Amino acid sequence: MRWDELSDKGPTAAPALFGTSAVTTRTFDTPEFRGITFHEVRARSLVNKVPGASRMPFEWTVNPYRGCSHACVYCFARRSHSYLDLDTGEGFDSQIVVKVNAPEVLRKELSGPRWCGQHIAMGTNVDCYQRAEGRYRLMPGILTALRDCANPFSILTKGTLILRDLDLLRSAAAVTDVGVSVSVGFTDEELWRTVEPGAPAPQRRLDVVRTLTEHGIPCGVLMAPVIPFLSDSPAQLRETVRAIAAAGATSVTPLALHLRPGAREWFSRWLAEHHPHLVRHYEALYANGPYAPKWYQRRITRQVHELAAEYGVGPSSPGAARRIEPPAQTARPALEERAAQEAEDARCTQLTLL
Repeated sequence: MRWDELSDKGPTAAPALFGTSAVTTRTFDTPEFRGITFHEVRARSLVNKVPGASRMPFEWTVNPYRGCSHACVYCFARRSHSYLDLDTGEGFDSQIVVKVNAPEVLRKELSGPRWCGQHIAMGTNVDCYQRAEGRYRLMPGILTALRDCANPFSILTKGTLILRDLDLLRSAAAVTDVGVSVSVGFTDEELWRTVEPGAPAPQRRLDVVRTLTEHGIPCGVLMAPVIPFLSDSPAQLRETVRAIAAAGATSVTPLALHLRPGAREWFSRWLAEHHPHLVRHYEALYANGPYAPKWYQRRITRQVHELAAEYGVGPSSPGAARRIEPPAQTARPALEERAAQEAEDARCTQLTLL
């Protein structure tokens, strides 16, 4: 794999993420890790600046892992594995890069003179509470560093392991802004077993929402992805929102499936194997790019928000799933009409977090 391409040699090269001579490859002969290879590296930096052209509603991220054993067939982050010459299909699911010194590097960066305490989002690339975290235990050190520096942060996860760190989350929330969201796109367990085979079951994730909320950590749900023709019927949307409301979620934010390069090929292969009759429908729906058409996004958002109101769950505004403050609205009369239209678009179209 191309570890050497992450070096800082040459005048135009980007700074290395970790030293090329400090990569240790391990496998563990235990049921939960069978078939998974871990590449332990020592990161040179951990806080990442989100590119300005990104559609993300946050500027800074921390990702202690690359690759994810949740093995979600739609995961947009699959393409990032190709940067290391790793396979974006099965390799993404089973070749996990672990930044073993993440807590120490983060603490150093948060204490640096250039850091101004901006919000840090986690779970933006791959899940920081995936199965590997049970062994490597990087998140307690990361949360402790954030708490000690009173640095605001948010977490998006499918992992039930976040409950292990409940006390740390509570102590951090006492000194800074902490946001937690759990990803639950649907409650259909048969669909879950094939499309998210390594992730905890939807009901277990909803149990996480319930537990966090009961212990004073407000928790929203990113209802993602809503999968066209497989989890988007009115009855399915109703059942999912009903379950989210019953778990005590503070908000629900729907997000339709999007298929970026890397994920698109892997998902298409899965679709052809499990639902061949839908292949042509997907080719038509995603003919113009990775995102579902605006009319589809608006329809899903409207339905979910109506159901959320019915069940007493407030729909999220853009960025709310990560506790990102929306920009202040301008008061200039010449822009009032435009601001109103943008607010309507924000309400009707879907938040692109991932």
